[in-house]
Amino acid sequence: MTEPVRVLVVDDDPLVRAGLAMVLGGSSDVVVVGEAADGSEVPAAVDACRPDVVLMDIRMPHLDGLAATERLRARPDPPEVVVLTTFDADEHVLRALRAGASGFLLKHTPPAEILAAVTRVAAGEPILSPSVTRRLIAHVSDTGTTARRDQALAALDRLSEREREVAVAVGRGRSNAQIAAELFMSVATVKAHVSRALTKLDLNNRTQLALLAHDAGLTG
Repeated sequence: MTEPVRVLVVDDDPLVRAGLAMVLGGSSDVVVVGEAADGSEVPAAVDACRPDVVLMDIRMPHLDGLAATERLRARPDPPEVVVLTTFDADEHVLRALRAGASGFLLKHTPPAEILAAVTRVAAGEPILSPSVTRRLIAHVSDTGTTARRDQALAALDRLSEREREVAVAVGRGRSNAQIAAELFMSVATVKAHVSRALTKLDLNNRTQLALLAHDAGLTG
């Protein structure tokens, strides 16, 4: 028997927390180990409850979910974070993904999809498809692009030429199979290049890699 996925629910609305706890508590694969009402409560709750996944609301009164996500993902061996949002095309979502969140869920997501997302994230699988990542990037206006572009280009210079090509393809929303076909390599080789790029750039997931390629201005 595998252990159930341990989840911490963070939301300032007690009704939302209760609803999520009810949805997640109905599965033997997931257990809600704690709740928090504000981002400022997250570090203590994580220390006490040791969750595998944190469901993090973005808008909270004292410390919002974005700052809480950035602080949490900067800690050693942090739990995965999935942000909860009302709007999918939102600059706040993009900031959360840059900070290392594994994905986002709309608050009206059907219960079965919430459960599936939590278990997939806990297993190390992405919950944002390449097409969703690409659409999100395309629909959200960004600020501070010049400074961010310079930083992104400098980061990508640390990659080999082939790793950089793969990173740009990831930023264009290509799947591993599509990248393999375009660059004439096996899917296993694509995965290896992605893995090495993430390690070299100290990134958590391929969504961050896609955002970096976008920031560098290489995905147009």
